[in-house]
Amino acid sequence: MANDPSGNDRAIQTVVIVGGGNAGWITAARIAARNGGDMPSAVQVILIESSTVPTIGVGEGTWPTMRNTLAKIGISETAFIRASDAAFKQGAKFVGWTDGSPQDAYYHPLNPPVGATELNLSPHWEMLKGNLGRSFADSVDFQGALCDAGLAPKAITAPEYAGVANYAYHLDAGKFTDLLRDFSVQELDVRHIVDDVVDVRMAENGDIDRLRLASGAEIQGDLFVDCSGFAALLIGGVYQIPFRKCGHILFADRALAMQVPYEDEAASITCHTVATAQDAGWIWDIGLWARRGTGYVYSSAHVSDDEAEATLRRYVGPAAEALSARRIPINSGHRESFWHRNCVAVGLSAGFLEPLEASALMLIETAVDVIADRLPRTRAAMDMIGRQFNAAFTHHWDRIIEFLKLHYVLTKRTDSAFWRDNVAAESIPDSLRERLLLWREHPPAPQDFSHAPEVFSWPSYQYILHGMGFETRYAGLARVNREAAAAQRWLKKVEAIREEALRKLPVHRELVGKIREYGLQVV
Repeated sequence: MANDPSGNDRAIQTVVIVGGGNAGWITAARIAARNGGDMPSAVQVILIESSTVPTIGVGEGTWPTMRNTLAKIGISETAFIRASDAAFKQGAKFVGWTDGSPQDAYYHPLNPPVGATELNLSPHWEMLKGNLGRSFADSVDFQGALCDAGLAPKAITAPEYAGVANYAYHLDAGKFTDLLRDFSVQELDVRHIVDDVVDVRMAENGDIDRLRLASGAEIQGDLFVDCSGFAALLIGGVYQIPFRKCGHILFADRALAMQVPYEDEAASITCHTVATAQDAGWIWDIGLWARRGTGYVYSSAHVSDDEAEATLRRYVGPAAEALSARRIPINSGHRESFWHRNCVAVGLSAGFLEPLEASALMLIETAVDVIADRLPRTRAAMDMIGRQFNAAFTHHWDRIIEFLKLHYVLTKRTDSAFWRDNVAAESIPDSLRERLLLWREHPPAPQDFSHAPEVFSWPSYQYILHGMGFETRYAGLARVNREAAAAQRWLKKVEAIREEALRKLPVHRELVGKIREYGLQVV
């Protein structure tokens, strides 16, 4: 076969990742674990990171997807929990988002409603809520009760990455990066270069051919993954792919982060993220093994930086006096495309949104799943994979923006300009406005979402809508009466599962402590 001057017949042999942090090292580990080794078609993975550019390092909440990612890489759950100071996460509790009253709080658990594949319980709860005396989340699932009781989602004898309840993690982002780096280099043969990229050399066909480093070395590659963070050295600097802003929808453009030590070693570890509404945004509070991670996400158009820091310090209390707060810019939005020629952006180089539903690490994992599992064998297949990737991730980013906005548009708060502005019609995407009209008459269901898989499935929308008191007209649905007996059986099953889980599952801190000391004792 004659040599193809376009380079389309070239085998993909070397993947070069620019940038470290969680994005770079998750990418390196997954690609190397899936495509490295001693197989004939194995690729070499090279990661280049600067010693002078710090990582953002505040992505401390994961999705349940992280369990699958770690298993695919080959890291045990015990090793991960020990190295990353990790604790379990079972969902999020939103405090003060609906009306700001003392009793204003609801859960978005990680479990779907019990029996969700058999029956949509949303309209039945609407009919029965007066008699049930429980919130939607507590009526259709048991995970909120575990969070209230401070219980873990699994026992010490559970298999790796399996539990009674669905779960994710809270972790120390810096320590997690160290674990991934060490495992990638020592176990997966990833080549690690600490140096600065000073020039990019292009091939005649418009691909990136090689990178020149400050040391004078040149690194050639076939596929380049841009994990360079906000700098976006390749996707932005070389290819100048435009950035699509969404600050007119999601107003938060700043964050302050603070690491808060526990008062004593026996302090309980919250097993869910707490998101507490403030006058100009919201404060996150998560529990790790050795400390809490807190931060204020806010709109600088609605509060000054000094006032925001004072708000965060009041929330933390006296312990904040000895602590510093780290300021993080939030330029809400994403690239118009993410995979261009032989370059793909992953992590902050692809986009960034406020961490309201902890989507940052999930988006990295989802992107790397595609790259690792569908890594093209030759340059010829890359453009098609890139087009599929761009279509999927444009959809994912748009749906995440819509879902985050849902939390704001349902508010009944009028006590500050921030909350009043968030319900202004011009700030609400047309697609969300249309869905809300539908959801007044029909509960969210699989038919409402055309993409498979969706980043947020229909139960997540139900948890937010009912949690924030969205007014519906489900009582008129013809099927409600026909399904009444089945609905009652499922609701009773929730009660039984809740009682058993509360009786059998261990206290969160006690379980994490035992895992750190003894490891998971799988039987």
